[in-house]
Amino acid sequence: MRRGRIGAGRAAGLTAGALVAAGLALALTVGGVSVVPSGFDGIEDLPLPGGADLGDHPYTVTAELQDVLSLVPHAAVRVNDVAVGRITGIDLGEDDWSARVTMEINGDVRLPADATARLEQSSLLGEKYVQLVAPAKETGTGRLTDGSVIPLSRTSRNTEVEEVFGALSLLLNGGGVSQLKTITRELNAALGGREPEVRSMLKRVNTLVGDLDEHRGDITDALDAVNRLSSTLATRKDDVGTVLTDLSPGLKTLETQRGSLLTMLRSLDTLSGVAVSTINASKDDMIADLKAVAPTLKALADAGTDLPDSLQVLLTYPFTDEVLRGVKGDYLNTYLSMVAAPGTEVIPPLVDGGTPSPSASATAQGAPDPGAKKPSSGKRSPSPPLPLPSVSGAASASASASGGEHG
Repeated sequence: MRRGRIGAGRAAGLTAGALVAAGLALALTVGGVSVVPSGFDGIEDLPLPGGADLGDHPYTVTAELQDVLSLVPHAAVRVNDVAVGRITGIDLGEDDWSARVTMEINGDVRLPADATARLEQSSLLGEKYVQLVAPAKETGTGRLTDGSVIPLSRTSRNTEVEEVFGALSLLLNGGGVSQLKTITRELNAALGGREPEVRSMLKRVNTLVGDLDEHRGDITDALDAVNRLSSTLATRKDDVGTVLTDLSPGLKTLETQRGSLLTMLRSLDTLSGVAVSTINASKDDMIADLKAVAPTLKALADAGTDLPDSLQVLLTYPFTDEVLRGVKGDYLNTYLSMVAAPGTEVIPPLVDGGTPSPSASATAQGAPDPGAKKPSSGKRSPSPPLPLPSVSGAASASASASGGEHG
């Protein structure tokens, strides 16, 4: 009886299934015309209710994702949480084993070429969808067009609920939650009775952090300088290695002469002590000497350029600048005037082989020379240089030299 009932039920179920299939076939056929679309492979090809309106001219964009999780075709594509397209295909990349998601987007939606794609979830247990996000500052590098590809570097995804629960489970089971009581007890033991010190320390830490924040530009510059120095040292590794290798013998020499260096430093310390005591003892005398030198230095400063000029004349004596102006060619004309004291015998110069010149004798005895002409203020006539007379006895003479023409 039981077997018969089971068989009858199976027969009834098959008959009902056949009737349903026949009804579907009849519904899809109206007046001998089939309404099943060409290329129909199953119920998954039927359009879903709702979804985004793609418009008349949709364009296709491909996004590369590291992990698509449970994303399925026909999922939504959104911009600012507004559906603007749908997922048409999910394939595996050939080179980097990443997922390639193909999307159809409404042709009226314009996105910059550097837009990013993010895999998100509508709610805790909701559906997955792809969110297209424009950059915060548009660079103006173009627009997403048909066939554009969003690379892996501009795609990301949200954290999964399973990942959050897994991390929470690790924290609760194998983490340090069970040690919080021990940590709290030790903190109470360490800080108990030291609240003012801890509060003061926190204030100093706050001040330190504030100062660091104010000087963050200087800190950044210092880090940049260290970076440049490191780069320079990296390019000169061989030179640095050579210096370090050659420095080793010098360090060994310093090590062997350590006693001498210490002795020298002790001697320098003793010398500095003596020098300081000497300076302190002679301070008053030194100040008095400096005050005594001050008038002399002031007089030298007041002399100005006179002292250098006098030194210049002293180095050229007796041929000073005035004498050198009288030199004409290779002769120097000199006029000598002598006044003899009364009763002094003067030997006149010899003329024509030994005869004393009358005019010279008369001049030497003080008589006027009638033939002599008084010198005029104009130019003197050229005359040959005369030898100096010899003077016996006490005589006072004055000589003047002036330039003349050479004979």
